[in-house]
Amino acid sequence: MPSASAPARPFGAVLTAMVTPMTEDGALDLDAAVRLATHLVDHGHDGLVLNGTTGEAPTTHAPEKADLIRAVVDAVGDRAHVVAGAGSNDTLHAVRMATQAAAAGAHGLLVVSPYYSRPTQDGVVRHITAVADSTDLPVMVYDVPGRTGVRLAPQTLDRLAGHDRVVAVKDAAGDVYAAAKAIARTGLAWYSGDDSAYLSFLAHGGVGIVSVVGHVAGPQLAAITAAFDAGDLPRALEIFRAIIPAIDALNGAGFQAVAAKAAVQALGLIPDRHLRLPYVAASDDDADAVRAGLRAAGLLHVAAR
Repeated sequence: MPSASAPARPFGAVLTAMVTPMTEDGALDLDAAVRLATHLVDHGHDGLVLNGTTGEAPTTHAPEKADLIRAVVDAVGDRAHVVAGAGSNDTLHAVRMATQAAAAGAHGLLVVSPYYSRPTQDGVVRHITAVADSTDLPVMVYDVPGRTGVRLAPQTLDRLAGHDRVVAVKDAAGDVYAAAKAIARTGLAWYSGDDSAYLSFLAHGGVGIVSVVGHVAGPQLAAITAAFDAGDLPRALEIFRAIIPAIDALNGAGFQAVAAKAAVQALGLIPDRHLRLPYVAASDDDADAVRAGLRAAGLLHVAAR
């Protein structure tokens, strides 16, 4: 496992929630996954998140998840932090995912609050604690109420921060002011879970990002981070503004896995944009719209169709 890039960045600074490449018949394409992971680490990333929402975790199975982690760790694990999703609304299932991820070589866990069942805040704490207790890996807690139906309350974050292995939060709650207070109060490392909010999170004490646009803009995210660290805020803003069309193209419709696969296929990084149901792969028109966003951001140099 690589050393942290800084004490305040336990999982690095620039991570992408990586898509899981699949063949036309729906099988995992591990060779393409390794190529994509290698490309991302060669282009600005010091971390990757596997088996998250953008990685289609709800429709991939335990052996597939473990195989993906193992392949990516073997390929880039000496250069980047490999964080594995262990998210479920069944606590025992989430614990199994965590232990299997640890056995496959993951460096950390991303643990989302239970979705659909909408447990109490005490239930959320007990769920995440059970997962954190199941391995020796550091944990990034994922707060994404738009998908789970439950937002982590301040008191919940305070309780989780008391666990030795809970070290970070991926925040997609859309409330930067609340995040600023929680960062100061808990001492946890705060990662933006929203590409559009990255600069705001940095300004409020955040340390990095778990991105979708990072599939195509890793060097730009790394440059934003470096400029901010150096106190060059105008430069950070300039770079951020340049990639706004790509941020919109990959996030605007709310189907990040669909758009991200279309984007990396457009760049020639994966051969197929197939997804498993209930996701449906981008249509040709949708893929054209993604390419237009990449061109507008200077990330794709092809003639318009």
